[in-house]
Amino acid sequence: MALLPLCHRDEIPDGAARGFLPLPEALRRVIVVRRGQRLDAYMDSCPHYTGGTPMAWRRDAYLNGDGTHLACHAHCALFDIDTGDCVSGPCLGRKLTRVTLTEDQVGYLSVPAHVAGCAARKE
Repeated sequence: MALLPLCHRDEIPDGAARGFLPLPEALRRVIVVRRGQRLDAYMDSCPHYTGGTPMAWRRDAYLNGDGTHLACHAHCALFDIDTGDCVSGPCLGRKLTRVTLTEDQVGYLSVPAHVAGCAARKE
């Protein structure tokens, strides 16, 4: 399986979320959330509308005010960090698209290449 590098785990502070483009031409970022040693990743695409909407109102602003949920600031939706399930807002019953993270022996994180293919511009 081909992998695309995102970052080193230390680039994501504990309790924070950051977005990374898997390829420069990708339309969507991959959100990586770190809580302690646990890392979760999702596509930066709110399921409220078909085609998705980016969730952050500014760069890397993916968490709600108290850092307990991923938030879509365009729709006031909240998502469980562990499952990606919408727990509040207009997309109840839907969930974020989880992305599989691979970590190498020194802490560099990668995602499957198909993630960029799903998000890349069709030309």
